[in-house]
Order: sequence, then C-alpha cells, then structure tokens
Amino acid sequence: MTEPVIDPRLADYRERFALVLTNFGMQRMVARVYAALMVAESPTTTMPELAESLQASAGAISGAVKTLTTIGMVERVPAPGSRRDHFRIADNGWYDTVMHKYRVMAQAIIDLAADGVDTVGEDSVAGHRLDEMRAFYAFIQSEMEELLTHWEKARDARRATREADA
Repeated sequence: MTEPVIDPRLADYRERFALVLTNFGMQRMVARVYAALMVAESPTTTMPELAESLQASAGAISGAVKTLTTIGMVERVPAPGSRRDHFRIADNGWYDTVMHKYRVMAQAIIDLAADGVDTVGEDSVAGHRLDEMRAFYAFIQSEMEELLTHWEKARDARRATREADA
C-alpha cells in the first residue's frame, strides 16, 4: 500500500478526534473511521479510500464501518456508476446515537437507585444518597426533552442561515 498524500495537520486533527472518542469508550478503529468520515471533504467515501487514508487493513475498516452503520452514526449510500459501497456520516447520527445511549443509561441509573432505596430503606443514610442520585437523573432526564427542542430550533436556524449564505 502506498502512503497517501494527506495534510499532516488534518491527519493530526483526525487522530486527536479519534483519541477523544476512544477515551469515551469507542473502539479505536471505529473512532478512527468515524473521525476520517467527519473530516472528509467528499460527500461519500469508500472502504478502500478509508483503508488507504488510515493505513489500515480492509478487515479492520469493514468491521468499523459495520459497527458505525449498525449504531446509526454512518450510512451506506447509493453511488450510481460505482460498484463499491459508499459511506457518509448519517445526518444527526452522532446526536441520535449519543442521546439514545444517554437516555438508556439515565433510566438504568434511575431504576437502580430506586431499587437501592427500596433495598436499604428510604430513611437510611444510604437511602438518602441513592434517592438524591435518582432525583438528579430524573430531573436531568425531564429537562432533556426541552433542552433538545431548543437545540433542534437553534440547529435548524444555523442550517437555514448557512443555506441562505451559500
């Protein structure tokens, strides 16, 4: 495989981006592929292009792309005239995936803390701590929907401004 020509600053940024994702629990190659797709200038990218850009094996790229498409952060798109699969970042994929994961995690903590209060007793010291944790996550979860509504309005306004300027 020949070394692809890539701006060293872009390569450094891409790897720093992937490192942040890895530090938050994403598998390394999955994070590298996601970062590469995020900074790609072309609307779509093929697996061989990713393999060349990241200097990684086809198998590693294939597994990472499969993970990203399964969780909805990347999507396969048609490319007329091409026999290769083309991929791109799914519109709102990172947002939808992160928010789904947060909702599942928050609900698990709420349920676990409520069960803990029942187990240790609501008038115990541990019961008060667990109830405080349950109340905090329940509060955040109840506020999240309104926060997301505000975000979506702000995002749509940014997009409209960008399109009007283009």
